[in-house]
Amino acid sequence: MPEKVLIIDDDIDTLRLVGLMLQHQGYEITAASSGEQGVAKAESERPDVILLDVMMPDMDGYEVARRLRKDPRTRSTPILMFTAKSQLEDKVTGFEVGADDYLTKPTSPARLQSHVRQLLEHARERQAAVAAAADRGRAIAVLAAFDGLGVSTLAANLAAALRVGSQAEVILAELTPGKGTLGVDLGTPNPRALSDLLAAPADEITPERVRAALLPHSSGLRLLPSSATPGDAALLGRSEQFEALFDGLASLCDYIVLDLGSALSAGTEKILPLCQGWIVVVEASPNAIAGTRHLIDGVTDLGIDPAMITVVMNNRRPHNTQLPWAMAQERLGHPIAATLSAAPELMAAAARRQLPAVVAMPDAVTSQQIMGIAEKILASEKTA
Repeated sequence: MPEKVLIIDDDIDTLRLVGLMLQHQGYEITAASSGEQGVAKAESERPDVILLDVMMPDMDGYEVARRLRKDPRTRSTPILMFTAKSQLEDKVTGFEVGADDYLTKPTSPARLQSHVRQLLEHARERQAAVAAAADRGRAIAVLAAFDGLGVSTLAANLAAALRVGSQAEVILAELTPGKGTLGVDLGTPNPRALSDLLAAPADEITPERVRAALLPHSSGLRLLPSSATPGDAALLGRSEQFEALFDGLASLCDYIVLDLGSALSAGTEKILPLCQGWIVVVEASPNAIAGTRHLIDGVTDLGIDPAMITVVMNNRRPHNTQLPWAMAQERLGHPIAATLSAAPELMAAAARRQLPAVVAMPDAVTSQQIMGIAEKILASEKTA
């Protein structure tokens, strides 16, 4: 089936000439003579690539590109701006509004065809990557600005809640070598498997070796806890090993919950962009909020959309020592999606049974709050 090219240009001669040129190369051509018509055709006909003029009377090409990039149906469709506007600032604006390529009129048929072919090849590569990712587990990263804010507790309970809610294979990986706590909490004290993996050459961290390192747990989870040996913290800088480990984990399950602690290390920075969900834990204290703002900026600098970062407020202290929720959110400058009630007795009782609280006492208020976070993750998976 020929690939479809949509040409949006108010110049009828350009529509006819470019259309015939590309048609002779085997492409299916559809055309629109205005911005409004172009947006409608892009949404209804789903072309493989769009050639877009800038200077059109009713809606210029910049606005057309903005609208196409806001629509999930056309968000990833390659756009080649094909226009007489040749100034550098025009090109910069084109790329800012979402164009993938920019070509100045007039141009030779060979050059136009080359640009269209390259865009289509890149689109096919992206589609292949998306298809490959669909066969991998969905990774949820949990992290905080400082130690002691409850990252490990939330990660363990979120993993258990995903297991309960989906009945799927879930791996809980504590990627904080040298600072491990999950092993003690869940009955596997001071394990060495993660440290041994990260100490190995990256090409030796195969899915089979990762599978062998996982520990079964009575909650139904498979665990990869960190050691508590302080010297193992040096392994946080082994970025190639972290990436290989992530690839192995993603091939072995439906969901991975990654406890990343509080370190934006070379290793965690390597795998954060590979995740599909990001949960940042904060408490309503001025220091934690200030640190969390910097953390969100750091995660965003890795190319992650800040709108995709879920902030969870963990109330571990009495309310009269904390900022009010509205004030905390205002200072943070980011929506707080969920709040966890203080429940030290619940967590202590669950730890004595070496179980996540959502398994040990599923009806407790905090357990239900964490189940609510998991339900949103599962619901977003269905609608994605």
